[in-house]
Amino acid sequence: MPAAPDPTVHPLDHLALRGRPEAAALIFKDRTLSYEALNRRLGQLAAWLAREVSEPGARVATWLPKSELACLMPLAAVRAGLVHVPVNPLLKRAQVAHILADSGARLLIANAGRVATLEPGDLAEAAALEESAVWAAAEGLAPLGPSEAAPDALAAILYTSGSTGRPKGVMLSHANLWLGAVSVAHYLGVGVDDRVLAVLPLAFDYGQNQLLSTWYAGGAVVPLDYLMARDVIKAVERHDITTIAAVPPLWLQLTELDWPEAVAAKLRRLTNSGGALTEPLVRALRARFPGARLFPMYGLTEAFRSTYLDPALVDAHPTSIGTAIPFAEVMVVADDGRVAGPNEEGELVHAGPLVAQGYWRDAERTAERFKPAPAFSRMGGMAVWSGDRVRRDEAGLLHFAGRRDAMIKTSGNRVSPQEVEDAAIATGLVAEAVALGIPDSSLGQAIHLVARAKGDAAAAEAALPAALARELPGFMVPRVIHWREDMPLSPNGKLDRTGLYLELSAAVAGG
Repeated sequence: MPAAPDPTVHPLDHLALRGRPEAAALIFKDRTLSYEALNRRLGQLAAWLAREVSEPGARVATWLPKSELACLMPLAAVRAGLVHVPVNPLLKRAQVAHILADSGARLLIANAGRVATLEPGDLAEAAALEESAVWAAAEGLAPLGPSEAAPDALAAILYTSGSTGRPKGVMLSHANLWLGAVSVAHYLGVGVDDRVLAVLPLAFDYGQNQLLSTWYAGGAVVPLDYLMARDVIKAVERHDITTIAAVPPLWLQLTELDWPEAVAAKLRRLTNSGGALTEPLVRALRARFPGARLFPMYGLTEAFRSTYLDPALVDAHPTSIGTAIPFAEVMVVADDGRVAGPNEEGELVHAGPLVAQGYWRDAERTAERFKPAPAFSRMGGMAVWSGDRVRRDEAGLLHFAGRRDAMIKTSGNRVSPQEVEDAAIATGLVAEAVALGIPDSSLGQAIHLVARAKGDAAAAEAALPAALARELPGFMVPRVIHWREDMPLSPNGKLDRTGLYLELSAAVAGG
């Protein structure tokens, strides 16, 4: 590991100045932006934003694929003194309407097809514009220069599902995003000769970091919205990709494909997020890409990344989540508040400058998750109490034990059970519903819905799958629906989620 990274915090939009002016910064199928062009284009976009949305700190949302504007907006918005709200392009009307209303977005930039799915009132206070119209107005403007924003100024709101209720907005500052970029670029060893294939959604914390950490290092980003896993192989070959960040389901698909040896050899590093790697998958990745360094990681949007495992330790400790990343203090806190001993399970608590500023306009949920660091913390201050259970072995490596809440993690996405249940009940076909994440070798967890019909049971059973597919993004649609005449209750009179989970898990395990 090289010397410790420089913790100096600059305004986030200075990242566009990190690379050599003539070097490639952003590579698309039909064109390449140099660092000089990147800075000019985002300056023009920032000038347009500042003209259109004059209120400092106003929120601007993007609901786009990995287009040029979507890639530049994280830096252009803050250069204009605004706050970026990226919306996952897989989300559908109901989720997008909630994000627009909750964030108070003044502007939504999306394509015409997505805007057409919205209903009257969904835009709340936002004006909707297409990307082509934005560029037509921005290209003739004099670029704005880099800002001098304070490190603690709000830069972005990233929406993530909670264990209950609708998505909540995590508030990220310039310092959060800047130091996250420095940290990841440092421990991955990204350099000016690297080309990073950006396959993760840009609305995710690590998806956005694909851009920021690469630009901090002076490398090039190749955005890819893939339809099939084989598209990744083609992109690696075409663009001489050295680095990929992906989630376990995609890694599983990629290991099952036939890679030309010369193409597989182009990859120098593989980084995982969005779910734990299993030992069989680790072995498959090491066999398929023997020349690449594999970086398993653990993180949460409220504190960006928390841990990574040194690739030199992966073969001996394939399921470990490693140790704290630079700028993070990661503690294992026993239930009685003391430091957990070796191999003693406790809650993972993250302190340090990567900790977010809380949830947007949600003091109650902020107070539940963001609390003062334990008395024994070295960094102190506000910490994220993750709710995740971990243990630290004798060698100091962390191992994931389980999640305290009921969150479902499927295909790298965090899904709120209540969102799925609310959608089922909103169809009018279901009286009661319980959504559960059942272990699945391909998805991590598959969403199972247990439901009691409202009215005609046969009609509900026939109509519900299509109704849910219309209202929910694909990754939130239940893979299996179990119909019950009566829902089981726990001793306290609530729906027996634990009993249903044990029953369905056993049934799936038993084949």
